[in-house]
Amino acid sequence: MNRLILLLPALALPACIYMPRTTERYDASCQVVERHMTLEATQVASFGACRNEGCLALLAASGAVAAASAVVSGSIVVAGNVVYWFEKQGQCARV
Repeated sequence: MNRLILLLPALALPACIYMPRTTERYDASCQVVERHMTLEATQVASFGACRNEGCLALLAASGAVAAASAVVSGSIVVAGNVVYWFEKQGQCARV
């Protein structure tokens, strides 16, 4: 019962997932458009009315989904940035 009371403030937290986001900018020194990936948190739902063990299960599931999306999306971001770095090095024509 005490554990549930301690978790009540967390029920107002939104459920988030992490998604990769690509940004572009022009690099004048190389005369190329360079791309860069970052992780972005996206809210997918918020917890409203839930009761007893259902809330605990919902919190555990949303935490697992957020952690899994951070790992998968983080791997995509790292791999994407490596590819973008090699792409920039191959296209860079310094003047």
